[in-house]
Amino acid sequence: MLELALHILDIAENSVRAGAKTVFIDITEDRMRDRLEIEIRDDGAGMDEATLKKAMDPFYTSKKVRRVGLGLPMLAEAAERAGGSFTIESRKGMGTRVAVGFQLSHIDRQPLGDLSGAFMVLLAGNADVDFVCRHQCGGRVFTLDTREIRKEIGDIPLNHMEVLKFIRQYMMEGLNEIGTEARISHHFEGGYDT
Repeated sequence: MLELALHILDIAENSVRAGAKTVFIDITEDRMRDRLEIEIRDDGAGMDEATLKKAMDPFYTSKKVRRVGLGLPMLAEAAERAGGSFTIESRKGMGTRVAVGFQLSHIDRQPLGDLSGAFMVLLAGNADVDFVCRHQCGGRVFTLDTREIRKEIGDIPLNHMEVLKFIRQYMMEGLNEIGTEARISHHFEGGYDT
């Protein structure tokens, strides 16, 4: 994976597969401390100790469509390469928390990439799950909470094309306002940018 947004997408999809009803994504860009921190936590099924240890093995996966589980090991390696850290915590029946940190200015740190595009993929495929994305940059904060959006749109599903367009525009504007380094794609006409 070339962008951190794709790692975030992968972990959030793991949360959904684990039965999460709400996934929290927190991103902090702190230029003063030269840190980029990402935390993803969920209220899914969680893992017991044995499964948690296996989760870091690139040859283990709970997915049925492929035989390797490279997501978490690749993210841990990316953090290590960029002067960072990686932790994963999970308890059976209590959900999972993945936290990763990077030296923000490190030459080997992957770019954040297209966060709004990754978020659209999550929403399009998981309209029954709530996502709370909080992005902090330079003391400014942007938050997108699908629970709040649901209150406004009533019975219209989150993955309705017009709702997705609105959310994407709202997210792009919010990320732009806080001055994040995330690449902001400006096209969403019936498809997703890559």
